[in-house]
Amino acid sequence: MNGAASASTVARARPTLRDVAVLAGVSTKTASRVVNGEPGVSPSKVAAVQRAVTQLDYRPNFTASSLRRAGGRSAAIAAVLEDLANPFSAALHRALEDAARERQVLIFAGSVDENPQRERDLVRAFTRRQADALVVVPASDNQSYLMTEVNAGTPVVFVDRPPVGLPVDAVLTDNHDGAAAAVHHLVRHGHRDIAYLGDLQTIPTARQRFQGFKEALSDHGIRPSSAAIVHDLHTERDSEDAVRRLLAADTPPTALFTAQNLVTIGAIRALQHLGRQQQVALVGFDDFPLADLLQPAVTVVAQNPSGMGRVAAALIFRRLDGEQWQPTTHLVATRLIPRGSGEIPGPHRG
Repeated sequence: MNGAASASTVARARPTLRDVAVLAGVSTKTASRVVNGEPGVSPSKVAAVQRAVTQLDYRPNFTASSLRRAGGRSAAIAAVLEDLANPFSAALHRALEDAARERQVLIFAGSVDENPQRERDLVRAFTRRQADALVVVPASDNQSYLMTEVNAGTPVVFVDRPPVGLPVDAVLTDNHDGAAAAVHHLVRHGHRDIAYLGDLQTIPTARQRFQGFKEALSDHGIRPSSAAIVHDLHTERDSEDAVRRLLAADTPPTALFTAQNLVTIGAIRALQHLGRQQQVALVGFDDFPLADLLQPAVTVVAQNPSGMGRVAAALIFRRLDGEQWQPTTHLVATRLIPRGSGEIPGPHRG
């Protein structure tokens, strides 16, 4: 087998150590010594093996002696999530874990923290350990680097954010309609001066929610003030500071739409510190623990991360069981839960 023929096999299956050895023109034992960092190999052979490893994108199988089972599977699925400490990620992870437990499969999970390099590092770490499948909430703007895994037959499902440059299944929240529902709700309760407080504009879900917000206002003939639109709030403190500024303006908004749960929490802190929580209406996108116990209880557009996790797990296991279909996108509906904060009447209530 020559080098070109060896390289052509990458699209069909994960490369093996033997593939590396053949491409490098060395014995499998020599290739193993180089991959494992053992001494005693000539510099020219080390260089040849390293070139082959790079060309083939070879990943050592760390689980060959422990987790691997019949059919070449590792009995493990990797979940690359946004932040395991976030209630959304935690609920998603738990749903995946519950579904996997029924199949006696483990879940490996890590947080990307909106860092594209961390996303790549986690994916590479999990795939080097021969994870059977990947569930990814991406931070990067292009995921074509995963094409080798997809071509090798590894099931990949994206959750919460759509894949870019990669033809795989996706399970997404209907962000646009969820945000629009929040605006329609506030307008029905007499509000026209509605502020938008959103997450990083680089995040697709944030852009979708903002689009839904704008279009819903337009449906009511309302043009939002640019001063009442605040993007790139990624921490509770950022949101708290933004709400303080908005409410200190000469014409403050009478209602807030907060487009992410941490943004909502920061906004609530600001309202409470200012004593305005019973005066300024608020609807948040994403539910969060104890939202129903605050005064007033917080009206939210609730996602269904548990449902999204169950759909993602079902797609993964169908793929692992051998089913094939063209990659599809599954939209999961949101639900507006009125609890009090979103029903504070505005000045235009009829």
